[in-house]
Amino acid sequence: MKIAILSTNPNLYSTKRLLEAIKAAGHEGIIVNHSICDLILEQDGPSIIHKGEKVLGVDAVIPRIGASVTFYGTAVVRQFELMGTFSVVNSQAIVRSRDKLRSLQIMSSAGLGMPKTAFTNFSKGGEKQIIEHVGGAPLIIKLLEGTQGLGVVLAETRKASQSVIEAFHGLKARIIVQEFIKEAKGADIRAFVVNGKVVGAMKRQGAEGEFRSNLHRGGKATVIKLSRAEKAAALAAAKSLGLDVAGVDMLQSARGPLILEVNSSPGLEGIEKATGIDVAGSIIKFIEEGVNKRPLKISSQ
Repeated sequence: MKIAILSTNPNLYSTKRLLEAIKAAGHEGIIVNHSICDLILEQDGPSIIHKGEKVLGVDAVIPRIGASVTFYGTAVVRQFELMGTFSVVNSQAIVRSRDKLRSLQIMSSAGLGMPKTAFTNFSKGGEKQIIEHVGGAPLIIKLLEGTQGLGVVLAETRKASQSVIEAFHGLKARIIVQEFIKEAKGADIRAFVVNGKVVGAMKRQGAEGEFRSNLHRGGKATVIKLSRAEKAAALAAAKSLGLDVAGVDMLQSARGPLILEVNSSPGLEGIEKATGIDVAGSIIKFIEEGVNKRPLKISSQ
């Protein structure tokens, strides 16, 4: 098979590992920079031009779409899908997962555990009300467009919460407000899902004095064995968003696992180094199983 990795940086750990896994499985691997692709639409059908040449003979694509290029990146994935190419991650599933509010709405309707979350269209004096909706301070305030822990604020008092919400609204920034799960103690769990199975999991602990556990923020990762409830929650979250490959972030709480978010382009470095598991290889096996067995479906949700 010919498998294309959609990536803007061939030197990233995830891109290099996927390329290694493709070659180790006896397939041809290429890297396509989705940000410089031209999409051609005509009566003869859709096609893709990359670096001046038409992309031909690709059996499957592995999207590694950064948050800053979600719109164009998903357009490229959709073009491949319409050309009959198997995609590890469905284009619409990427769109759903990238919209924090939309993904939380979908998971809430699926009955999944999550921190109580509030979203509102700003009106003067509404800060106090939205704080009450999530049980008061301390609470978490998140930019809807934030990634890797950026745009996430812990407000420890009602006064601080009100001031931060007012400031974000003054900048016309879209935010969600969530309850603070104290018993998580600055740690979360990343479960890596591939084709309906959890292939690996790690616990990420925030740096000293840091409530965010992201590895980009100095957090440390260790291998963890998931409970039955945690495994079920991760699989249900990925399924609700239509993601066959996903990184599901959860908090351990007194009322069970709580889903924070689901990442459609999860990095491989942290999970592979923490667990020693060949996650890249699992993704290639999924492609081998899926290319000839799964019909093309583009969801409209």
